[in-house]
Amino acid sequence: MTIEQREVGSVVMLDLAGDLTSANDALLRDKVHSLVFEGRKAIGIDLGRLAHLDSAGLGTLVNTHTTVTNAGGRVALVHITKRVSEVMAIAKLLTVFEVFDDETAALAYLSAGQTSVVG
Repeated sequence: MTIEQREVGSVVMLDLAGDLTSANDALLRDKVHSLVFEGRKAIGIDLGRLAHLDSAGLGTLVNTHTTVTNAGGRVALVHITKRVSEVMAIAKLLTVFEVFDDETAALAYLSAGQTSVVG
């Protein structure tokens, strides 16, 4: 799996490609923990190029959601493929996440949760 990071205003977009499985789920978990440590609280995850998702990958997505929301942030999933959507539906996880078909709507949701901090 590869993770490409993009900055869109105050939002960090993570574009995943390949397989999110037990063999590489630590990549996403470590990336998200690092972003939260940096104070980033609006994270979009684009799953449009994700080919496969196993139970460890599902667990990592749940961990991502928990980590970010516990830090006062928001996570949005974008471009979920039919196959990944089916796996998430079976696991009853689609209702846990904010899911968007297009990035513009996800960015609006994520940006709405940001507050200005004057230091």
